[in-house]
Amino acid sequence: MSAAVRMPAVAGQFYPGKPDVLKREVENYTRNQGPKIAAVGCLVPHAGYIYSGHVAGAVFGRLALPRRVIMMCPNHTGRGEPLALMSSGEWLTPLGKASIDEELAQVLKRRCPLLAEDSMAHLREHGLEVQLPFLQQLRPDFSFVPITIGTSRYEWLAELGTAIAETLAATPEKVLIVASSDMNHYESDEITRIKDRRALNCILGLDPRGLFEAISEQHITMCGFGPAIAMLTAAKSAGATRAELISYATSGDVSGDRQMVVGYAGVAVS
Repeated sequence: MSAAVRMPAVAGQFYPGKPDVLKREVENYTRNQGPKIAAVGCLVPHAGYIYSGHVAGAVFGRLALPRRVIMMCPNHTGRGEPLALMSSGEWLTPLGKASIDEELAQVLKRRCPLLAEDSMAHLREHGLEVQLPFLQQLRPDFSFVPITIGTSRYEWLAELGTAIAETLAATPEKVLIVASSDMNHYESDEITRIKDRRALNCILGLDPRGLFEAISEQHITMCGFGPAIAMLTAAKSAGATRAELISYATSGDVSGDRQMVVGYAGVAVS
C-alpha cells in the first residue's frame, strides 16, 4: 500500500501556487541572512508570505538546517485531537513532496502517550504547510514530524516538550524543533508591539512558564503559544542557553493599516 499524500491546503493563497514563483520568493526571503546558527529550535510565523514570509525567511536563512525536523503549530481549524501527529506519508507543495520521518515520529509517540495519530487535524491546517517550501528549498533531503496543538493545558505542553527533548537525546542525528506561531492579533500596531515585547521577553529568556503566564495575564493573543512552550521546554532540556530575535514585523508594515494588525516574530534558540 502506498503512503498517504497530504495535499496542499493553502497553495495559491498563503503562498504562490506556481513552482517557479514560489522558488523565487523563497530565495529572496532567505538570501544573505548572515552567519549560520546551529539552533536547537526556532519560532517562525505562518501568515501569508506577503505579510510574514520575510520574517520566516530571515530565520530559515540563518539556520544551519539539519536533515530531521520536528514541527509544531496551533490547530486553527479545531478538527481532531488536542495533540495530533502524523507518523507516515508525504506532504505535497508546489515544490514537490516532503516526507514524514517515520522513525522519529514513532520514537516520539512512545515517549509522549498524549500524542494521537490523527491526519484530520492536519488536513486544512496552514501553520506547518507554509514552512515546508523554505525547508524544501534550503534542505531538499529533509524529513519532518508534523504536530498540531489544540490544547492550552500547560502540563500537556510541558510533557510534550520533555518528550521531544528525550527523543532528541535518543537520536544520534541533530534534530531541529520548529514552533509555528503568529504573535498578538487584531489590535493597534502600538499595543501589539507592547504585548509582543512582553511575550518575546519570556521567549528570549527561555522561560516557558513565564510565557504561559504572560499570555494569560496580559491577554496576548499569540496563537502558537502552545508550540512555543513545547519548543522552549524541549530546547532548554536539550541544553539550549540563548535565544536571538532574528526579525520582527507587524502586518501594518505591509498593509499600512496600523489600527488592527498581527505581529510576527522570528527567533532562533541555541
